Amino acid sequence: MSGTSEGPTPAADLDRAVITQSDLDAPPRAEPLPYHSVFTAAPLAMAVVDPEGLVVSANETFGALLGTSAEELAGSVAADLVDLTSDARSWHSYREVLNGRQARLRCTRRLKHPEGHSVWAQVTVTPLPGAERGVLLSVSDISARRELQARLRHLQMHDPVTRLPNRTLFFERLTAALDAESYERSGTGRIGLCYLDLDGFKAVNDTLGHRIGDRLLAAVADRLTRCADEAGYARANTPLVARLGGDEFALLVEDSTGTEQLADLAESVLTALQDPFDISGRRLSVSASIGVVERHAAGTTPTALMQAADTTLYWAKADGKARWTLFDPERNAHRMTRQALASTLRPAVERGEFTLEYQPLVGMADGRLSGVEALVRWKHPQFGTLTPNRFIGLAEEDGSIVQLGRWVLRTACRQARRWQLEHPDEPPIFVSVNVAVRQVWDSDLVADVAETLDETGLAPHLLQLELTESAVMGSAGRPLQALQALSDMGVRIAIDDFGTGYSNLAYLSRLPVDVLKLDGSFVRGFQYEEQDAGRPSPADEVIVEAMIQLAHRLGLTVTAECVETSAQASRLRGIGCDTGQGWLYSRPVPPDRISELLGSPGVQAGVGNP
Repeated sequence: MSGTSEGPTPAADLDRAVITQSDLDAPPRAEPLPYHSVFTAAPLAMAVVDPEGLVVSANETFGALLGTSAEELAGSVAADLVDLTSDARSWHSYREVLNGRQARLRCTRRLKHPEGHSVWAQVTVTPLPGAERGVLLSVSDISARRELQARLRHLQMHDPVTRLPNRTLFFERLTAALDAESYERSGTGRIGLCYLDLDGFKAVNDTLGHRIGDRLLAAVADRLTRCADEAGYARANTPLVARLGGDEFALLVEDSTGTEQLADLAESVLTALQDPFDISGRRLSVSASIGVVERHAAGTTPTALMQAADTTLYWAKADGKARWTLFDPERNAHRMTRQALASTLRPAVERGEFTLEYQPLVGMADGRLSGVEALVRWKHPQFGTLTPNRFIGLAEEDGSIVQLGRWVLRTACRQARRWQLEHPDEPPIFVSVNVAVRQVWDSDLVADVAETLDETGLAPHLLQLELTESAVMGSAGRPLQALQALSDMGVRIAIDDFGTGYSNLAYLSRLPVDVLKLDGSFVRGFQYEEQDAGRPSPADEVIVEAMIQLAHRLGLTVTAECVETSAQASRLRGIGCDTGQGWLYSRPVPPDRISELLGSPGVQAGVGNP
């Protein structure tokens, strides 16, 4: 036997074996897909999409997600159902997957449900496996995850005390506002910032505790928010109010219309904070200092804007607090110059960038040169020649005045001794050197002077040290001991700018002082009144004459500063002033010009002037 079955043919085999003409003419029957049951029951929304982008079939989960039935989705344009055409990048990737040139597309879309709410969906498009043509579109509802992410981001980007945007969110908004695409697209192209901190908040926090302090910050935040809402009324943008940390707040104005808008906002903030706050039964008061900056967004960076705002806030506090101050480029340039000078001051002494000029001190009776005042100049490589008012204050602040003062003292004494040796037949002139209070406190001034006199060979009576009236008056302890020791050494002590401070002549009798230098404001008052030409104003003359007479009775000599006219010199001479100094005689000049004046019978008016 051949192994061929001799039995009856099974029915199944007959179904496969007998093919009629009607079977050939009939359309092929659609067999269920192997994954059809899984596709239908899957909790994930899915749809089969043909190469033309039309939905072949969708499961009920997909229909429920979009608020319709699965049958109604058949034949729909799949890209429209899940909003794949809204941006060019996703649309291009989708077409690439449909054409078999890309393995997968995944993106997130916000879909609109027919009932009105939105659905955040993660859309994935992948080619169908095997020989099937088309793609499988799957959509996952991630609305709950997005909501959680949004809540977490809100917590991350907002201050828990005031519920305002925090520093991170503020800088995110600021950076976005300064992006070129942002301000070039629309708006004014300008940006403004009110940067403020609270005056008096630290005292509240320290005395009443952080709980009360936090409630006060929250109350302040509410008032700032109301100010911003009122400022944004009928405008395109409402200012962003943020807490940057501590008691610092910021109001960011995008698309600013100019400084007037920022000034109005700052004024409204000051007004809003005027009324006391009722915190836990306590009436608490705070004010604010506000730095205001307004400028073109182009070319501005977040760092530059904040630096300008911080500087302006400092000015507002320095100007008296409870006020707003507008950024001033000139004032800022002066500050930057001041910082540049402060950072190079100490090295400049070591590099020898300083020099001395000398202004004659002239006897009022005979017009002869009796002494000179040494005035330091800084030959700055960037800013040119700087006078003492530009850098002495900085030197006192950082302590470099001690090092600079020693150099001035030695240089001036060495020069005075050189004049003495070059003109042995002439009466030697003294040199007057300015001394800062910090030199008395932070160095051994007595030892420095003694060492300098010994080194240069200058006699002590040819050195005069000038201290300001405010520094000398009320001296006690170390300063008084130093002044007494210097006087005992034979060095002359002069009070500079006398008449601007205490003006306590009685106290002078207790100090080892030899000379009073009258402040120039008194001498400038020796001018003729316009309404009575030819007759001087008597007030200043009476005061100066009284001071001179009292000084003489105390055994002191008097030098008048800022003598500029012959009339002033004549009147000062008439009331007994001993010495004059000012542009009538000479401006500060180099040492060789003083050498020319030595030996002359008298200093002629203006001889040292250019």
